[in-house]
Amino acid sequence: MKTIEHWINGSPAAGTSPETAPVFNPATGREQARVALASAADVDTAVTAATAAFETWSESSLTQRTQVMFAFRQLLVEHEEELGRIISAEHGKTVDDARGEITRGREVVEFACGLGDVLKGSFSDQVSRGVDVHNFRQPLGVVAGITPFNFPAMVPLWMHPIAIATGNTFILKPSERDPSAANFVAELYKRAGLPDGVFNVVHGGKEAVDAILTHSGVEAVSFVGSTPIARYVHETATSHGKRVQALGGAKNHAVVLPDADLEFAANHITAGAYGSAGERCMAVSVAVAVGTAADGLVEILERKAGEVKVGPGDVPGIEMGPLVTKASQERVENAVGTAATQGATVVVDGRGLKIDGHESGFFTGPSLLDHVTTEMDAYKEELFGPVLAIVRVDTLDEAIGVINANPYGNGTALFTGSGEAARRFQRNVKVGMIGVNVPVPVPMSYYSFGGWKDSLIGDSPIHGPEGIRFYTRPKVVTTRWPQPKQQVTAGFNFPTSN
Repeated sequence: MKTIEHWINGSPAAGTSPETAPVFNPATGREQARVALASAADVDTAVTAATAAFETWSESSLTQRTQVMFAFRQLLVEHEEELGRIISAEHGKTVDDARGEITRGREVVEFACGLGDVLKGSFSDQVSRGVDVHNFRQPLGVVAGITPFNFPAMVPLWMHPIAIATGNTFILKPSERDPSAANFVAELYKRAGLPDGVFNVVHGGKEAVDAILTHSGVEAVSFVGSTPIARYVHETATSHGKRVQALGGAKNHAVVLPDADLEFAANHITAGAYGSAGERCMAVSVAVAVGTAADGLVEILERKAGEVKVGPGDVPGIEMGPLVTKASQERVENAVGTAATQGATVVVDGRGLKIDGHESGFFTGPSLLDHVTTEMDAYKEELFGPVLAIVRVDTLDEAIGVINANPYGNGTALFTGSGEAARRFQRNVKVGMIGVNVPVPVPMSYYSFGGWKDSLIGDSPIHGPEGIRFYTRPKVVTTRWPQPKQQVTAGFNFPTSN
């Protein structure tokens, strides 16, 4: 059986640890590979390689760095289908969905290609007699990313293009559930002309994570995952003197007002809830139906949930693949059963779905729950699966209150034809990313991604302008160039610009 190795200093590396973990094909339920699990010594080897590479990469020209990004971007375009199939085979999502995540990740590469303008400093002439001031930003050093299974290409691409283009070197610790995309990207970087050691991949579990969080040679850590782990990453890494981006979990609401086009809203909510089998931190997991919108919305959602085509992700026309593991399948289906016992109406029951020829796959169908209350587990827990809960309220202000009372604040959406309602909603909800008639409001690469409350631990969103600030630090230089033989009197008082 194939063993997926690390990528260190420009080539595959077996590592020192004999430990491995299984990599499954979620559509068949069969183990298809093993992935090496890094020891602390393996992480140290990667940090050593990245540290050595930083000495020259940080001094490379901005033109050289952006030329690598342009070449890397083109390779992502040329190999999109191949990378999409690699993702589908290990994650389970459809190939079309995988291509979509590659496209959204590539947008960050395109943003990194244009850093020449973004990194321009400022200059102030004659702030005092014969004195000028200017500023610029410099890279941190070796930085690391710890990323989740649900977007094995896109989420890392939110991190490493900006980190590398600003002059840092990078260590990626991807999810051990779908590790092959990271190695494929490493090979593309090498083909794009990136020097050895600038981009490294170490696979592994908690030992590898802890080694990254505590290593004295790592300057900053970016993380996307569940809120409890985000808290752990933030606390551990900051206690060891590192900068941290830590994005946590979510419970995203889509509010539907009576004046909305219910067919339009239901169509988009269905895609937002069941796309990628609901394994998205921006998935719509709660639809808040306001007033008279409720009955009609549920009726259409029931029909559309029944129309979702479920099957292996590599089959054309399939819209939703399996969940990533057997444990995920069981957890989601148990949650539907618990919701029923707690009083929710199971309008569509996706449990027990079997796909011909793939009976051992980790499939579950779309589930739709009505009359869910905020006290039920189906509302409170981040299910991370194809389950949509309907919460009924009477007014928009009540809907805003429901959203604001939730501990998460990642994304939300409003479906309406009213500009006044939209403006009131976007100003009053305590959520970081908002869509108006847009169900999954993931910002473009030149904006930053990040939620509020328990969805973002600390205060550092990811990519866009915040990504530039995170991976660099500023210097401010004050200069005086006196004329030869000019006498300049020095004062002992605190300096001023007088």
